Amino acid sequence: MNGGRMRYEFIAIEQNEIPLMKVHSLQYALDTYASETNKVVSTWREFANSDLGFRPHPKSSTVEDILKHQLLSERRFFGEFLGTPEPPPDHILPTPVTIEECCHRVAALAKARFLFLAEQDEGWWSAVVPFFDVQRERIWIFWRRILHTTHHRTQLTVYLRMLDKVVPATYGPTSDVTWTGADPTTTVKSAGRK
Repeated sequence: MNGGRMRYEFIAIEQNEIPLMKVHSLQYALDTYASETNKVVSTWREFANSDLGFRPHPKSSTVEDILKHQLLSERRFFGEFLGTPEPPPDHILPTPVTIEECCHRVAALAKARFLFLAEQDEGWWSAVVPFFDVQRERIWIFWRRILHTTHHRTQLTVYLRMLDKVVPATYGPTSDVTWTGADPTTTVKSAGRK
């Protein structure tokens, strides 16, 4: 990390792999989805296969449970609620489940959704559709999916810390990964800058 800008050690989805949106004002949605997927992969890559069974408490999910949930629940959100073409559910999880294969799979599934999402018009994004037992706009469902993903990624960063592993930078520096010009904004002075 240098030059005052965050740079990732590994990028699963390059900027040039993100298509242009038909609705130009929604380009940020696809860009954010790619960025969040890159952050997921960066977090997952810090685990070893020997960590897949780790859980911090008997009531907690294991690392493997969370990876599988991420892959399967993304398929459900995008396929059932947004209507993206998806592989059958029994083709989502890699066999065997390994960190490397899960990282590859989450990125490949996201890339496969890009073209469908990019081609949709404003009416499609604003249409109200079933979401579990309620009705929501597709754009709302899309953002709920992103938030769901960040929730589980954050859960796994706590697991990384408990395992005394590196917590990668996502939206800014961590105590493990920082760079010149990084500012975690932990003081009143830094919060008041203009």
